Amino acid sequence: MATVETDKRIGGSGYLEGIAMMTCGVMLLPVMDTIARYLATQQAMAPGQITFYRFFLQMVLTVPAFWWMGGLAAMRPQRLWLNLLRGTLLGAASLFFFTALKYIPVADSIAIFFVEPFILTALSALVLKEKVGWRRWLAIAIGFLGAIIVINPSFDRFGAIAFLPLATATLFATYMLMNRALGKVDTALVMQLVAGAGGSILVGAVLIFGGVIGGVANLEPSLPHGALAVFLLLVLGLVSSYGHLIVVKAFQRTPASLLAPFQYLEIVSAALLGYLVFAEFPDPSKLFGMAIIISSGLFIVWRENHLRKAARNSAN
Repeated sequence: MATVETDKRIGGSGYLEGIAMMTCGVMLLPVMDTIARYLATQQAMAPGQITFYRFFLQMVLTVPAFWWMGGLAAMRPQRLWLNLLRGTLLGAASLFFFTALKYIPVADSIAIFFVEPFILTALSALVLKEKVGWRRWLAIAIGFLGAIIVINPSFDRFGAIAFLPLATATLFATYMLMNRALGKVDTALVMQLVAGAGGSILVGAVLIFGGVIGGVANLEPSLPHGALAVFLLLVLGLVSSYGHLIVVKAFQRTPASLLAPFQYLEIVSAALLGYLVFAEFPDPSKLFGMAIIISSGLFIVWRENHLRKAARNSAN
């Protein structure tokens, strides 16, 4: 964690602003998932259609920010096709996750999804050949054990659907690997815009397929019914467009090692929203699994920070 001396050297207020923005961002993001679950369970909208609206509205609602920044020139990505591929990965991940939310409580789904940092660490070692020691491999294994504890009751009740958040985590980890390269040449806003386009293209094609085939569960094209559904979709689009941008801005102001533990506030927000909107709250066994996931993730954060400090000290 940052010391007072480091904070002064870099500009301490930026750290506090980054922490505040990160906290707001991760507490806000489960609103998107709660709306998706509400639309699927209370408004009878297909998860595939909700996912399409999520990406299409992200694309549309991001455009005003570009006009404010400098018009069409600011909207041009440097790596169009890779950004579109990144968007299709995120589109598939969201489709899986929104389908899971139709059946599984928000907090449970997000807890299972939070094996993503472990998958990302493993992919970094296997694909990018980054060095991962035995302690972090052990933390990854323990984190997956926590996920299994959360998944098990859901599998008994919902079957293979309980693994959809795990598939989401795998796709999202791959998407995050692409962010490392694309983030060096394109702005976060450009990446959000093209991700919206890529996700819209993929999910739109899936919906067309579902409409042509007919009878494909959760992929039926459908329109929102009533003003409430339209309003919730607009909120969904706003959160998907700008909620992630708040988190990106937080990482621009504050070191990742300081912000990473705040990601787990998302589980707290999800549990609170699930209780307030659906009267759902994780049972003790699921809370135990969530605690294991959080503890393992925090250990990886601590270990990463410890290794960075050791490398800096040896360099000095």
